[in-house]
Formats: sequence, structure tokens, C-alpha cells
Amino acid sequence: MAVLGAILGILMVILGFSLMFTPLATFLATGYFVGIIFLVYGIYGIIRAFQKKAKVLDILVSILALVVGIISLIRPGSTLVFDGIMIFVIAAWFLILGIVSIVQSIRARHVEKAWWCRLIAGICSIILGIICAVNPLLTAVAGGIMIGLFFIVTGFNLITAGLFGSGGSGTAEA
Repeated sequence: MAVLGAILGILMVILGFSLMFTPLATFLATGYFVGIIFLVYGIYGIIRAFQKKAKVLDILVSILALVVGIISLIRPGSTLVFDGIMIFVIAAWFLILGIVSIVQSIRARHVEKAWWCRLIAGICSIILGIICAVNPLLTAVAGGIMIGLFFIVTGFNLITAGLFGSGGSGTAEA
């Protein structure tokens, strides 16, 4: 099993570098993953609705997810909608996170000595959210690079676990 983990790790590192060298294409491919998630969510929700008495709204949401998933996978270009939406969801997330951090830091200024660190992080998060909203192409490229880095780091973790075992004894497991 350890050898398979190491092989998978090597493949993930190779894929990670490939993804980093084509960050825009990597980000654009995430729309297909979102479509697959909608498809699986819809199927799961419909199966769950038959197993127990589900509310009409739950059934409708599951059917809608299934339909959106199917459309996104069979209609060319529809995944671009998901990619575009994701960029603005990322921007909104950074903005909301920044606002919450600023509010929490102001509330904690009498209790925490380093309240200003959270304030600075909140301001940086808002700036990042604005950059993401104003420059979606930069966000897409950065997202693709981050996905590639994730694969590389995960791959190295798998290689390390495969070669040295999860127990850290320094011996490879067979």
C-alpha cells in the first residue's frame, strides 16, 4: 500500500507542476468539477428523498442540482458560467472575511494586546477581495497556480508517507 501511495504522490507532483504551468486552463477546468458536484449532489438528494420523507423544497433543490449538473457537463461553455461565478464568490468571501475580521478586532481591542494584527489581516482581506472583483483574470490565474501547488504539496506528503510510513519510524513499509 505504501508503494502505491508513493506512486500516487509522484503522479500528483507531476500533475501539480503541469497545472501550475497552465494556471488559466487549470482554473477553467474547475467548472467541470463544480458540474460533477452538482450532479452527484442532485442524485444523492433524490435518493435520500425516496429513503425518507423529504420536504418538497429539498426535492426541488435536488432536481435543480441534477439538471444544472447535467447541463454543465453536456453543454459546451456552460462551465464558464461556474468559473465566472466562482471568481466573484472568492471576491465576496475575501470582502466578508475582511469585514468580520475588522469588526472582531475592534471589539477585542480592549481584551487582546494584538488586536491590531486581526485589523491588518481584515484590511488586507478587503483589499484582496477588491482586487479579485476588479481583475478576474488575475484571480483565475492565481487560482490555477494554487490548485497546482495543492497537488504538489499533497503529492510530496503521499511520497513521504509511502517512503517513511505514517508512523515516522524511518523505515519503508512494504
